[in-house]
Amino acid sequence: MHKGGKEYRRLVAAFERIFGATIFFGTDSLSGTARVVQRSRFSFFHEAQIWYSRDPQQYPISDQFENIIVLSDEFYREITAHPIPADLEAVKVLAGAPAMLDLFLRLSYRCFLAKGKETIPLFGAYGLASQLGSLEYARPRRFREKLDSWLDSIRVLWPECSAKISADGTSLIVDRACAVLADERIRA
Repeated sequence: MHKGGKEYRRLVAAFERIFGATIFFGTDSLSGTARVVQRSRFSFFHEAQIWYSRDPQQYPISDQFENIIVLSDEFYREITAHPIPADLEAVKVLAGAPAMLDLFLRLSYRCFLAKGKETIPLFGAYGLASQLGSLEYARPRRFREKLDSWLDSIRVLWPECSAKISADGTSLIVDRACAVLADERIRA
């Protein structure tokens, strides 16, 4: 992104939205005859100081104008305890395509955790279409076409990506793989 102007203001607005966001997690289970409901919440940031100027040539005058983002303790513990192994260069390339970036990160995580071949449903309340928020692809055929094109793009960045749409078109099949390029491949 450019360091000033419209793009930087968009970035600041996004940080303001994230700063105000709260993440909620929960589980429901049965313990004998009693129902157990467990809930927790946390925010992403503890503090943020974001400097920007409309002039892309303007540089910080002093340390007082440096950008500072302090993660909340809970969020920091969560991301260090459960890292998502993703290639930062691929993330940079996909930054302008949010749905494809979301899919790439989900696949990076799912393939990393997979013990073998696994299926992810495409449709339904917990299907991939719902998780990606792809309401504009309400017709299953349109979503599968879009998903197929996203997978083609992801494979350009991650050739070992194991994800493929099942023969019957109802699920995505993934297998164990890692999206982070080995040091030897990065140097090549």
